[in-house]
Amino acid sequence: MNDKSYFSEEHSDEIVNARMGDDTNPRLRTVMASLVRHLHAFAKDVELRQDEWDVAIDFLTRTGQICTDERQEFILLSDVLGLSMLTDAINNRRPDGATENTVFGPFHVANAPIREMGASINLDGKGESCLFEGRVIDTQGMPITGACVDVWSDDADGFYDVQKPGEIPKWNNRGRFITGPDGTYSFVGIKPVSYPIPDDGPVGRMLGKLGRHPFRPAHLHFMVTAPGHDTIVTHTFVAEDSYLSDDTVFGVKETLIAPFEHVRGDTEWRSPFDFVMVPAGGATRK
Repeated sequence: MNDKSYFSEEHSDEIVNARMGDDTNPRLRTVMASLVRHLHAFAKDVELRQDEWDVAIDFLTRTGQICTDERQEFILLSDVLGLSMLTDAINNRRPDGATENTVFGPFHVANAPIREMGASINLDGKGESCLFEGRVIDTQGMPITGACVDVWSDDADGFYDVQKPGEIPKWNNRGRFITGPDGTYSFVGIKPVSYPIPDDGPVGRMLGKLGRHPFRPAHLHFMVTAPGHDTIVTHTFVAEDSYLSDDTVFGVKETLIAPFEHVRGDTEWRSPFDFVMVPAGGATRK
């Protein structure tokens, strides 16, 4: 007979979960009970040593201490463990052919300037010019009018404007574009470059211990919204980037790798990509 009033190694998770009150929120009960089961199973599986537990507590403490309004080290930790991408995938399952989501990232700024189609978002004049163009359509291939294509990317040195205010022009490589009846969008930016995530804190040191690099492959951020449709939060990735198969935050999906064609004229590159939206509520859950 297992008396759950007293602790035992064999039944540790059951004993902890039995302490939850009868009026606990059902969803909270489900989540916490599963967390306790898996956490205790992990400790038993690796036979967690006291000194290892001490290191873990110190790591979590230092992770919290480095967090500020501008830097969220716990989200960075979630990113490099693949948890951010898994959570996003669970919450944004879409039918085949629809554009896939990926991580939002920390550098979006709301209310970027609305620009004319074909305008340039490159305010500092640096980098290799690239024409981005395509369509916003539904799963039947019909154009979506009035879709807002919100874009942002790093500069030629791998920095976003908010990382170096005063040095990089505000709204550099950012803009919003509203589609017309044909659903097309176009703008001129730069061919993005790969860059490292902040690796001067506990998460960066953890990556080093694991023999992992901190780099993200070159990408352009998109958030596409339209009335009556689910929002798309995604990137397009530069084909043939050396970090495509080794993104430190696991953000790459094969369908999001975009062609970058070298051209002549006003732009050095061209990157075509269509966004396929699903009706509101179109994401499914198992």
